[in-house]
Amino acid sequence: MRPAQVTSVPLFWRIFVLNAVVLCAATALLLWAPVTVSVPVLFTEAVVLVAGLAVMLVANAVLLQVGLAPLDRLTRQMATVDLLRPGQRLPVAGQGGVTRLIRAFNDMLARLEAERAASNSRALSAQEAERRRISQELHDEVGQSLTAVLMELGRAADRVEDPVLRADLQHAQETTRASLDEVRRLARRLRPGVLDDLGLVSALTSLATEVSTHTGLPVHHEFPPDLPVLDQQTELVCYRVAQEGLTNIARHAEATRADLSLSHDGERVVLRIEDNGRGLGLAEEGAGVRGMRERALLVGASLDLRSEPGHGTVVALSVPLDQRKD
Repeated sequence: MRPAQVTSVPLFWRIFVLNAVVLCAATALLLWAPVTVSVPVLFTEAVVLVAGLAVMLVANAVLLQVGLAPLDRLTRQMATVDLLRPGQRLPVAGQGGVTRLIRAFNDMLARLEAERAASNSRALSAQEAERRRISQELHDEVGQSLTAVLMELGRAADRVEDPVLRADLQHAQETTRASLDEVRRLARRLRPGVLDDLGLVSALTSLATEVSTHTGLPVHHEFPPDLPVLDQQTELVCYRVAQEGLTNIARHAEATRADLSLSHDGERVVLRIEDNGRGLGLAEEGAGVRGMRERALLVGASLDLRSEPGHGTVVALSVPLDQRKD
């Protein structure tokens, strides 16, 4: 047998009943109240009628506000909902058309969040695969070609007797060596081999050192020795968030110091990136921050960003420890 359906009152009839109650109450007062209306209307009678009308309008407004309050909450939620901050739901209570609408909206949000997470996972997986391919080509093809050019320039410089030409060849050799170093740095940024070989702590240490060397921004790092083992995807998310955070600090924060740390409390691992720069101010979150939020969703993590003008920015990635490898 089908479960019994609870009878619900459509919104139209709810509003109609509210207005009917107010009008019936006003009619009852006119019928039984000791009030008469003269022709012409006396001043005291006009005052009574206007006061009664005001009471009716106020009562009607209050009742309508109560009746339409769920719709106001739904409108505000629809205007502010962000799929990168999952779990935003409206409370559902009672029965009726508005309740069904709110429940349908919550269900729609759940479907959109699931679809967004799935599509982000596919897109970021494809992005990482492409990063790996390009990094491998830079390392194997471009890197080897530059290495060969560097060796040829060295041999040519050794055979040349003209000091001016030898100096030019040595300068070209140094330029080629700098280009080779840059290609290797780009390859590491695209796909850090140290992350696959030595793990998250070594990769973050190398990242902090590289940012400090390349940008001149001091990056102080602190990692616990007893960090729980995380799966590869979670480690990659942590690394990419740290990479994006430090890059943003170096480019935009005008900071003189950055701090990178990992911590855990038995339930979560927290990656924290902090600087003493100018903060975000009233600026909206850019593509970099939204990219970090999308990556956090892949492993069920949450990203908290706090910024005060003139007091820097703090980015905290909180990863549940149920994401650990067995």
